[in-house]
Order: sequence, then C-alpha cells, then structure tokens
Amino acid sequence: MSTIYDVLRRPVVTEKSNYQVNRLHQYVFEVTNDANKVLVKDAVEKVFNVTVLRVNIINVPAKRSRQARSRRLAISNPGYKKAVVTLIPEDRIPIFEGVE
Repeated sequence: MSTIYDVLRRPVVTEKSNYQVNRLHQYVFEVTNDANKVLVKDAVEKVFNVTVLRVNIINVPAKRSRQARSRRLAISNPGYKKAVVTLIPEDRIPIFEGVE
C-alpha cells in the first residue's frame, strides 16, 4: 500500500480537463493502480488543502497503435487509473491555473 503522497502520480492536462477546471470545478489526476476513492480524497485534501465533494475513478484501458513509418511495428501504451475530483466552488488548485 502506498503512502498518501504517493497516491497522486501527475495531473492530466487536456482541453477537456481544462474545461472541467474552469466550469465544473473538477480536477483530473493520474493515480496509482491500488488507489480507491477514499485514498484519493484524503490525498487531495491533505496535499492541496482543499475540500473535496466527490471523487470518480476511471480505469483507462491499454491501447495499441502502429508507428507511422512501419506497418509491422506495433506500440502498446499501458493502461492506467485516473481520478476526477470535484471541489467546492470556493476552492482552487493553483497548479492548474493559467494552463490553456
């Protein structure tokens, strides 16, 4: 089992997650594979000093693709687990501010 600081791996910054931050107060993080909703909630509240309303966890499946130059070379991207964390409207996480 990982510690509370190891649960969050990295923030996921995409166009959709930027929309969720600005309009819905939802932040997206890649989390460890053994993380559950309670661990993610405790980690976000402790690390960023905010109040969490809800946590949704999504298992992103592995994907296979081909490299552009070759038909035979298949590349496999591993699957991972991500968490969508909804905060109260008054709270913000500063690492997502200014990302466009």
